[in-house]
Amino acid sequence: MTKCDKCSKQSKFFLAYGPINLCENHFNSFFQKRFKKTLRKYQMLKKNEVIVAGISGGKDSMVLLHLLEKFYSREQKIKALLIDEGIPNYRDKALKVAAKTLEEKGIEFKVISFKERLGKEMTEVMKKTGRKKKLGSTCSFCGPFRRKLLNDGAMEMHATKLATGHNLDDEIQSITMNFFDNDLKRMSMLGAISLGGKKLVSRIKPLYLSPEKEIIAYANLNEINHFSEQCCPFSWQAKRNEFRSMLNQMELKFPGTHYSILSFFENLKPFIPKQEKGMACEVCGSFSSKKICSPCIKLSAIV
Repeated sequence: MTKCDKCSKQSKFFLAYGPINLCENHFNSFFQKRFKKTLRKYQMLKKNEVIVAGISGGKDSMVLLHLLEKFYSREQKIKALLIDEGIPNYRDKALKVAAKTLEEKGIEFKVISFKERLGKEMTEVMKKTGRKKKLGSTCSFCGPFRRKLLNDGAMEMHATKLATGHNLDDEIQSITMNFFDNDLKRMSMLGAISLGGKKLVSRIKPLYLSPEKEIIAYANLNEINHFSEQCCPFSWQAKRNEFRSMLNQMELKFPGTHYSILSFFENLKPFIPKQEKGMACEVCGSFSSKKICSPCIKLSAIV
């Protein structure tokens, strides 16, 4: 029997990048301490914040909600924002899981749909992009649309911070993708916290240092209800899949690769030119780095 490195109980979790063996109790403690340390290290919160959490119903956002409510609900006002992209038998199911938990916890929440705000559901976008390959993948439309509505919704809910469930794996995939694409502009926008401004709510990623596998383990260990029946039916198109596979293989062969990439990025980031101040989109009025925001440009391409 392999023992926990912190006590004499049986180890249930082996973290290869440590390396360290942990029992259930010490894994829980380790995970929660890292979550709180992440918020302190990157100075994500001040006193009396209104935190709007972007909740999809999946493991990441439901663990995020659980931890924010567990450790910060006394000091901060916590609300939730749910985005319905219009993907039948996927997002509707996930949002039901999220709404049930939010109602049980008595947390204020708002649901915004692509159809209501943009006039298009993702099923309609899929039909358009499927016929015109030059428009790009369906995912390349969903991302900007979702980010826009998260920001718009957070502003409507008077948020001082918008919290998302992005984890360590998500971040290093984005870093690597932007490196391969030579896209310094997008890379400059990555990080644990993105400061806001006029028409832009500051964003925080409290799970920034938490590996995906450990989030799954924590959710199961603590019986956190989340939607896990299937992945998005359109996700097969995403270039991110290739990077996820490559990076997971590297982490398996060389434990600690994920954290090394993140450390490299954080050392590099001060030397990356910062994005110019934004402006109001001439079409929709939302925050944009250009005269017309990306969502509006993409919407006009699929009319």
